[in-house]
Amino acid sequence: MSDYAEPIERLIEEFRKLPGIGSKTAQRLAYNVIRRPREDAERLSRAILEVKEKIRYCSRCNNFSDQDPCYYCISQNRSPETICVVEEPNDILSIEKTREYHGQYHVLHGVLSPINGIGPEDLMLKNLLERLREGKVREIIVATNPNVEGEATAIYLAKLLKPVGVKVSRIALGVPVGSDLEFADEVTMSKALEHRHEI
Repeated sequence: MSDYAEPIERLIEEFRKLPGIGSKTAQRLAYNVIRRPREDAERLSRAILEVKEKIRYCSRCNNFSDQDPCYYCISQNRSPETICVVEEPNDILSIEKTREYHGQYHVLHGVLSPINGIGPEDLMLKNLLERLREGKVREIIVATNPNVEGEATAIYLAKLLKPVGVKVSRIALGVPVGSDLEFADEVTMSKALEHRHEI
């Protein structure tokens, strides 16, 4: 017998399916929904359904968007000569926060991970290669995460794209600003030394 009424149990179970949500957080979210006015629950459910109905992949870059092509692909203020390749759509937001990058994007929706059965055919690369055939792209910036899968994906992309005749670069990796060297692991320190520059 469950400790919860069946509708609460179902709601907790649905929240637990979300990434990063454990049992305790799912329980807190469920009870929060119960305590809030019905109108809040209706707005939440409408927002979820609207996302499912209106959001789709951009046909050029694979970003999530309610228009196709997406804002980044049609913007006249973004250079078509540079494409930054990222793992997931939320990575774009991290790059945009810097206000330093003014090129376009391409979202892979994953990384190479043989242990999880994810190979090159599972990454969204077809439309990237099509964009390269247009002849406007001069540089691909690979901005995958600095872990084993991200590094493997970066190496694979470099081998795949260099023969096409575009420059392939990797974001610099190293010690984060504001941190102490004593807390940096060996890989981080190694990357920081490798990507040093003259001052």
